[in-house]
Amino acid sequence: MSKPITVPSLGESITEAIVARWFKSVGDAVALDEPLVELETDKVTVEVPSPVDGVLTEVLVDSGSEVEVGALLGSIDEGAAAEKADTTPAPKATNGSAGEVEEATLSPAVRKLVEENDLDPAAIPATGPKGRLTKGDVVAFMEAAKPAEPVPAPKTPVPARAPQPAAQAFVSAEELPPRPQDSRGEERVRISRLRQRIAERLKEAQNTAAMLTTFNEIDMTALMALRSEYRDSFEKKHGVKLGFMSFFTKAAIGALKELPAVNAEIHGDEIVYKNYYDVGVAVGTPQGLVVPILRDADKMSFADIEGRIADFGRRARDGKLTIQEMTGGTFTISNGGVYGSMMSMPILNPPQSGILGLHKIEKRPVVVDNEIVVRSMMYVALSYDHRIVDGREAVTFLVRVKEMIEDPQRLLIDV
Repeated sequence: MSKPITVPSLGESITEAIVARWFKSVGDAVALDEPLVELETDKVTVEVPSPVDGVLTEVLVDSGSEVEVGALLGSIDEGAAAEKADTTPAPKATNGSAGEVEEATLSPAVRKLVEENDLDPAAIPATGPKGRLTKGDVVAFMEAAKPAEPVPAPKTPVPARAPQPAAQAFVSAEELPPRPQDSRGEERVRISRLRQRIAERLKEAQNTAAMLTTFNEIDMTALMALRSEYRDSFEKKHGVKLGFMSFFTKAAIGALKELPAVNAEIHGDEIVYKNYYDVGVAVGTPQGLVVPILRDADKMSFADIEGRIADFGRRARDGKLTIQEMTGGTFTISNGGVYGSMMSMPILNPPQSGILGLHKIEKRPVVVDNEIVVRSMMYVALSYDHRIVDGREAVTFLVRVKEMIEDPQRLLIDV
């Protein structure tokens, strides 16, 4: 019995994806829930599992193709034994002749190319699995069918003259000649859908928001002493390490409660104030930056926050975060200090109106009670949308965070 493989629901507002790669080939045995194909969306990478035990009998969409939610990717023969699957390729073209290709087996990309160029698929040599026609087959066939370029007649040499300045004209990327290959070696890799979407969102934030950044510095001495005193007992009781992110999350929420504009967003001609605190935590992955959400972070304990962030980090590196875990968010915290950043201007995560940037802790000489002392200091930055947040509110926000981190006991009594 044939079972279809379809593009699953990808979450709110996501309607399409790119087929990144197939883990299986036609004729391969597959087990229930075994990953079959990887899809890239503008937020995460998603693996589509097998719906049944059986044999992969059909792959309808090539890698690199764009597909919509619900689209048919292929099919599986349920219960078929791997050794009985028909893996014999269809007749291949010999001496310029082509094998028989059925119209129904063409992938969407191949079918579109064939129809646009009025080609007969049966006349094109097929090299894909089981004699399937690939996009490369069609392109190669079209290139071979092009008429040879006429050889121009020799021109009568003309006297050399001084070179004239050429008129400058805009040339699109498609019109540029192929870039010569560097003899030292180059590698070209298609930009992932996730990376493209990151670029789009960052540019959207720059083009839409009236974005400004304000800075402050925090004396981390008291917090580091507190963390050092309770680190072992905290980990023994809760099973997670006590880091700085839980303190900054709690401090940010305290400041957001006092300054609700930083937790708001613009929707059309309205300002939407959020009376809940879904804090995004920026996590770096090999594919790019992702921002999973701590939902109702104001109701979470220090241990809950640290445990959830650690889990986010592990699953982000493995590509296991879900769309739902990265949708929404009212405010974001980005810790560039883990990479050694001393100071930065973080970009807003639209439609949010504020993002807190944390940086590297460095020992620096500072003046305390009219004396120069060495303290562990951190620069912090708040980027904000000036359409909603005034400078006074932005500066006050960082001052409140500074006060709570420099005197961590304030976090316990909410002052």
